[in-house]
Amino acid sequence: MKYRTIGAAPATRREVSVLALGAMLFGSRTDEETSFAVLDRYVEAGGNFIDTSDNYAFWEDGGQGGQSEELLGRWRRSRGIGDEIVIATKLGAQPLAPGTSYVDNAEGLSAKVIRESAERSRERLGVAKLDLLYAHIEDHKVPLQETVEGFAELVAEGTVGLLGVSNHAVWRVERARALAAAAGLPAYEVLQYAHSHLRPRTDVPDSLFPDGSLGHAGADLLSYLRAEPALTLVAYSPLLKGAYTHPDRLPADFDHPGTPSRLKVLTEVAKETGATVNQVVLAWQLGSDLPIVPLAGVSSVAQLEENLEAVDLELTGEQRARLDGVH
Repeated sequence: MKYRTIGAAPATRREVSVLALGAMLFGSRTDEETSFAVLDRYVEAGGNFIDTSDNYAFWEDGGQGGQSEELLGRWRRSRGIGDEIVIATKLGAQPLAPGTSYVDNAEGLSAKVIRESAERSRERLGVAKLDLLYAHIEDHKVPLQETVEGFAELVAEGTVGLLGVSNHAVWRVERARALAAAAGLPAYEVLQYAHSHLRPRTDVPDSLFPDGSLGHAGADLLSYLRAEPALTLVAYSPLLKGAYTHPDRLPADFDHPGTPSRLKVLTEVAKETGATVNQVVLAWQLGSDLPIVPLAGVSSVAQLEENLEAVDLELTGEQRARLDGVH
């Protein structure tokens, strides 16, 4: 395994594995035995960066989520896991009532919710401190100042380490960071957005999130990341939920003329390296000049093994140029 540093402040920065493990469906669609086997193998391979959320996976049973955090808590206790494993979680998108959705009934990002939701996450995970806590989705009803101060209070109290933000418009990320800097408060240091080699259309809104608050890391976010080298991008859905090997799973917004040409280059590089297309995608992210940590979820140890092999896959400069240059 290889590692990189996330966070700038000595008191909160962490060394994490370059490949993060998504636990979204652990404890729900992925049963406990399989989830434990995947987690054990990931740690055995040197992995130490696991991602979850307080709302995972509410859609599986029509509830409010929490299954993933609860499973991770049981796994931690059964294995004697301490703070050597970095567990990141999120808040703000848990439905307020069973049978509802974060689209129209989310918990939001008020100071009260931040405190209460973080406490519940700590209890489910069985930790005294959340290593990395994200603002999961935007909350247009609460002033950014309140959200910034709410997160900062938990950092000051020692119950949260690093702060992150997911699925926000870039201008809102920058405004929140500017508010924090002006007040001498801790700011978001880790950004989590969908990012892969295939690119979605940008001329139509995301079908699930028409307000544009959720979606892929576009050119504006990548430019922001390049201008702020202390930030890290955790790239979720790097393998597009299996779409590279099952093209029928590609979302509608990837149906455009650029997709076949990008798939063609990926296939060529995979043949040249003897790797799978999935491994080439992950290696392309891992070898980027931007600080990107792929976050891949799996439902079996076999899928995890395939992903782990990508860590040591070195693409040549010429191969990277072809992957980067295709449109």
